[in-house]
Amino acid sequence: FPTQVEIASLRQAIKEAGYEPLMVEEGAGIDRERASKEAEIRTLSHKLIVSVVLSIPILLGSLSDFFPWVPSWLRHPYLLFLLATPVQFWVGWQFYQGFWAALKHKTADMNTLIAIGTSAAYAYSVVMTVVPGYFRQLGVTHVYYDTAVIIITLILLGRLLEARARGRTSEAIRKLMGLQAKTARVIRNGQEQDIPVEAVEIGDLVVVRPGEKIPVDGVIVEGHSSVDESMLTGESLPVEKTAGDEVFGATINKMGSFTFRATRVGKETMLAQIIRLVEEAQGSKAPIQRLADYVASIFVPTVIGIGILTFALWALFGPPPALTFALVNFVAVLIIACPCALGLATPTAIMVGMGKGAEHGVLFKNSASLEIAHKLQAIVLDKTGTLTQGEPAVTDIVTHNGFDESEVLRLAASAERGSEHPLGEAIVEAARARGLPLDDAGNFAAVPGHGIRATVGTQAVLIGNARFMQEAEITFGKLVEVADRLAGEGKTPMYVAVNGRGAGIIAVADTLKPHAQAAVDALHHLGLEVLMITGDNRRTAEAIGRQVGIDRVLAEVLPDQKVDQVKQLQAEGKVVGMVGDGINDAPA
Repeated sequence: FPTQVEIASLRQAIKEAGYEPLMVEEGAGIDRERASKEAEIRTLSHKLIVSVVLSIPILLGSLSDFFPWVPSWLRHPYLLFLLATPVQFWVGWQFYQGFWAALKHKTADMNTLIAIGTSAAYAYSVVMTVVPGYFRQLGVTHVYYDTAVIIITLILLGRLLEARARGRTSEAIRKLMGLQAKTARVIRNGQEQDIPVEAVEIGDLVVVRPGEKIPVDGVIVEGHSSVDESMLTGESLPVEKTAGDEVFGATINKMGSFTFRATRVGKETMLAQIIRLVEEAQGSKAPIQRLADYVASIFVPTVIGIGILTFALWALFGPPPALTFALVNFVAVLIIACPCALGLATPTAIMVGMGKGAEHGVLFKNSASLEIAHKLQAIVLDKTGTLTQGEPAVTDIVTHNGFDESEVLRLAASAERGSEHPLGEAIVEAARARGLPLDDAGNFAAVPGHGIRATVGTQAVLIGNARFMQEAEITFGKLVEVADRLAGEGKTPMYVAVNGRGAGIIAVADTLKPHAQAAVDALHHLGLEVLMITGDNRRTAEAIGRQVGIDRVLAEVLPDQKVDQVKQLQAEGKVVGMVGDGINDAPA
């Protein structure tokens, strides 16, 4: 039966497990997490510096055969003891804490191995320092302070690299959190009022004006607009929205005002779920790390058992002084068994790999994904922003009815100066690149999903799609065939009309990145099948795919359908990787 647990009981259970519980207030988690990470890195850095500074003279003094120039006073056992003690018990205290936590749960892990191995070397060396005569009768004079401190230093280095790598990956969470709107304009008691986004409730009517961030997820009930959803999907072109369409928190309203009803708030929004996914990925362990802990849980008791058996056999059957021989061999078993390389190499290799990926804009869903990356058989590339620039640019200008190319571009750019649509911005940029003088536009009006109309000087200018021109009863004759050809090449043709007459077509396209072809060729060279996924129409998508040599094109795929597409590929028996520039472009 379900029961309620008091907070105090939970805190106590967490402490008994070897962790320190923190009470995090709503909204303060990201700052607390950042401060905690920074404090952890500072502590580890300070301990590592102390450990290195003390370990170097210990190493030189302990290996006098290799460093004969070392002064005799640096070889004195008591000096080595004084230098090694803070490393063993202050720098290495976290290993003892981990060992004790595992012991209370009747298990063992890497902390157990490190604590037992270094303690055995340190304890043996202390006995050698205090009562050296006891062992000299066996011809044993060497102390192992260097073994203990070097193991601790190397393992600590691995922990620091791990913490720093996780800190870099955590920056992704902070950036995602920064995307969220701070306030929302809601309608309550018949009046609009600005409230903190945390205060928005499900069912609230929220008003969004042009240029504002959408605060939470919801469904539009009134109005229409174009919304920039690139932070979710990576697609550079805004999505037309009208009553009944869903909108998502942290996306940007480009033009037009609308009112929507909140359906998901707080931790239930799309952005919050993505943040939670990244957080879970950071806390995951790779299979090799889980294997290391599993092996340690069996290996440690086995090693201790072998050590005890060794001690017993030497004590019972060894030559005199049997007890001394038994102690020396018991310690030898424990020291040799400490797998310091495994403790350093495993977290270092994985976390440095994830950290280097983060530096280059690659976030791994979890550690397991990094480990199995070499088994990939297929790579799915998102089109916009990955293969292409992510910013539309003018590629073609085709004139009609005797209009000049520069005049068509100048009039179109002058009309589009009042537009915030990426296609309009591309036209304006192309005109400026040619040095064309632009005029101020009057009577500007945007028709979402169709185009714009404006007055430039004394001329009425219309720019938009074929349907927009049909409704205005403007014909373009054979230019329609040119528009179809341009669309077949993956471009977006926009009709331009001046004073009720067709003036021409301006084609805009999201052009390929300079190294897109080379990247696809490199993936092919690795033996990978390369696919492209996009929400664009099939004709446009296949045109882009042909240019770079894509093996298979997945077109007209909505953002929430990308996961299903990847799962279908996995059902074919393929190990699939997904590459995209949107935070929703990583389903696999």
